[in-house]
Amino acid sequence: MNKIIEYDEITFESIKHIDENGFEYWLARELMTALEYKRWDKFCNVIENAKTACEKSNNIISDHFSQVGRKVEIGSKTSRNIIDYKLSRYACYLIVQNADPRKETVALGQTYFAIQTRKQEITEQEYDSLSDDEKRFYQRRLTKQGNYTLQKVAASAGVKNMAEFHNAGYKGLYNGETADDIFKRKKLRYREDILDNMNEDELVANLFRINQTKQKLLKDNVQGEKEAKDVHYEVGKKVRKAIADIGGMMPEEMPTPKKSLKELEKEKKQLENKEKKIFEKII
Repeated sequence: MNKIIEYDEITFESIKHIDENGFEYWLARELMTALEYKRWDKFCNVIENAKTACEKSNNIISDHFSQVGRKVEIGSKTSRNIIDYKLSRYACYLIVQNADPRKETVALGQTYFAIQTRKQEITEQEYDSLSDDEKRFYQRRLTKQGNYTLQKVAASAGVKNMAEFHNAGYKGLYNGETADDIFKRKKLRYREDILDNMNEDELVANLFRINQTKQKLLKDNVQGEKEAKDVHYEVGKKVRKAIADIGGMMPEEMPTPKKSLKELEKEKKQLENKEKKIFEKII
């Protein structure tokens, strides 16, 4: 049993990539090899079935399956372009569920990705048991992922100036404030991230803005930089109105936590290192 666990960890973790935003992904052609498929056309059929399952689960396909072009070496000083896919962990899970179960590596993959995907999920009961800081970390991770996806959708719509695009959303939600205005109001230090200095409720409001903007850009097939910025601004305004309608606190009125998430992360690492040194002395 231990050999199987070790094998699937090595097989699937060794081909995992991390992008510039810190998000993990797998490449379809590498996963194909790990699952012992020989032909790309046959594996593409598996991918298409996985996409269908993704859509039927009310997930956006492009959030999990991103087609990319890559150059591969085929000989001495020779290369050619090939089609590939960047896959999320959830996409890999759907692929192994739709792959040939007679293959031992597929069975291992089904177990591995089912366990790992579940680890990233959290129930309402589990969420309620988290501390305030843990809830902030959780919501921050979701906003980071949401912003990454929103940028991809915005770029597809023709947005070039991402700073202005993001500011349009902030202006709508924060009654005209830009990211720089929020930074100054919170009295943050140089290069601090405003999202790392928001409490749980403020992060939730921004996450709702991010997700609703992404959905509207896709649903209405918005094209053009100005049009996309207008959508982001209007969505921000509607989220603000929704907060006002239920008598909630406006985002600019929400208190800034005493410590940023970066500070909390640093303190946690320092504590872990201190405990490790104490433990090493004991043994």
